[in-house]
Amino acid sequence: MTDMIVVRGYDPRWSERFEELRQQLAPHVVDLAVSIEHVGSTTVPGCAAKPIIDLDIVVPEEAVMPALISRLAGLGYRHEGDLGIRGREAFQAPPAVPGHHLYAVVAGSTPHLDHVLLRDYLRQRPDEVQRYSALKAALAQRFRADGEGRAAYSAAKSALVEELLRKSYTSARGTNTTTTSTRERAKTAATAVTTPTDPMGAASRSSYADD
Repeated sequence: MTDMIVVRGYDPRWSERFEELRQQLAPHVVDLAVSIEHVGSTTVPGCAAKPIIDLDIVVPEEAVMPALISRLAGLGYRHEGDLGIRGREAFQAPPAVPGHHLYAVVAGSTPHLDHVLLRDYLRQRPDEVQRYSALKAALAQRFRADGEGRAAYSAAKSALVEELLRKSYTSARGTNTTTTSTRERAKTAATAVTTPTDPMGAASRSSYADD
């Protein structure tokens, strides 16, 4: 019988696991990527999550993506396409590497901004983290960890995720809406917080597709 979906309370060691993965990937993509970012709920203190690290490799433009896909294939990553989310390429990790979800996104694209702004919003709103965590914990008790169960789990939390995304864009936009669009202000906010001193460092931002 298939086990139920596992959702656990926040573990500070998740950031350490991300850093280990980042250090393994960085030397191979440093000439292609703007940054490697820890994304998803495992980045948010206090947030319950599936105990799987999500990473974004952020590239400066779409034209770089084929070279990155080829480079990752050489490391044993299998390209899975966008898995239904345009602008985000997904990869299956090699068997010998600790399990994680790896994505590639273009800097300032919709998938990248969604990750960045939602993560930053949740980090500032423990009340919303509590709501999101409670929902995930409840759903994990209802759905099994098979293809059908995972799809149902994601669908059941999609309404709250969309609500939180809207709030995150509003928060990033601020109160001045007269001269700049939501998207442009959000992109500016994302750029301001995703430029680390070390361009391949961990001081960058956040995918909530399957966490």
